[in-house]
Amino acid sequence: MKYYLPNLPYQYHELEPYIDEMTMMIHHQKHHQAYIDKLNSALENYPELQKKSLESLLLEDLPEEIKSTVINNGGGHYNHSLFWEILGPKKELPDNDIINAIKKQFSSLENFQDEFTKVALNRFGSGWAWLIVKNGKLKILSTANQDTPLKEGKIILALDVWEHAYYLNYQNRRNDYIKAFFNIINWDKVNELYLKN
Repeated sequence: MKYYLPNLPYQYHELEPYIDEMTMMIHHQKHHQAYIDKLNSALENYPELQKKSLESLLLEDLPEEIKSTVINNGGGHYNHSLFWEILGPKKELPDNDIINAIKKQFSSLENFQDEFTKVALNRFGSGWAWLIVKNGKLKILSTANQDTPLKEGKIILALDVWEHAYYLNYQNRRNDYIKAFFNIINWDKVNELYLKN
């Protein structure tokens, strides 16, 4: 099975002004595609691994000679595929299970945003900030590079804090990019992931 670049559930310009069209095009068509190309290339001589879902592949005990390539590029593909899904044009905040769970655990949505922002800002260099469900509790964490916290719990929200995700519009102002991110979270999708068994 070859991996392919997923279509976005919105047009490139529809996240403006929070993420500009050019950044979205480069991020999706160039950066994400490059991870997929390298992943497919790494798996060419491993037909058994090609049959696995991406999630299973990243949890697999991989042959040493392709391990880092698959973790980096498979992680890049997995992380970005999720990231695109949880973004969307700005909408009114829904009253749904995940919003209520966030308010209950973090006292308010604002407190959650503050904590999530701190974790995203404190990720040194490139990486991701996440909201996961672990043992029925929500947990905010970050990972370096294209590492994926699949072993930590169920992933329901992801933020790419690599500079290529924001540099054209925000330059080195990661904080401004994170603030913008909260305007374009597709909370319906996050809720769907939260409720999924």
